Amino acid sequence: MRKGQAVGLLGGSFNPAHGGHRHISLQAMRRLKLDEIWWLVSPQNPLKPVAGMAPFAARLESARRVARHPRLRVSGIEAALDTTLTVDTIAALKARHPQVRFVWLMGADNLLQFHRWVAWRAIAAMVPIVVLDRPGYSGRRHAAPALSWLRRFRHPTPAGWRSWSLPAFVTLNLGYDPRSATQIRQIMPRWAEETPA
Repeated sequence: MRKGQAVGLLGGSFNPAHGGHRHISLQAMRRLKLDEIWWLVSPQNPLKPVAGMAPFAARLESARRVARHPRLRVSGIEAALDTTLTVDTIAALKARHPQVRFVWLMGADNLLQFHRWVAWRAIAAMVPIVVLDRPGYSGRRHAAPALSWLRRFRHPTPAGWRSWSLPAFVTLNLGYDPRSATQIRQIMPRWAEETPA
């Protein structure tokens, strides 16, 4: 990685990955002027049940199939690090790539439960956070418990995000995409079994 590169981190279960992930990634890449976005496929989100979670390899493969872009990098680094905690993943990535400016990308649905993440204030102090609006969450995100602390660090636009002092966050409306992993699992409950190993 070159010094000064800007990389967006999009963590998630990707159960499965779908076009909505790709859409918000490409839009965020353009709006934030990112060099790359890394999809961090979680071995197991501690806030999600194990039941209904496809095997890690199937979710990783679904992400690779959907990404299809030279600047969208699919990573299973959390499995390699043996961690499921975002704070540990970010710390490891910053230590491995000190020359890179990372920014954390999260959907508005994740903002609603951000206060339940381990060391969530520490995460906000490590990287700027960009909240990506999702259908059905625009109004609800204003009630997110984490905002009682986080809203004082809000920026009105993403302009100049690379030089922001931390904590810092901004909300981006990237255009609504109705696709969701939950809907795909309802339509194709056995999707992981059809994914090549």
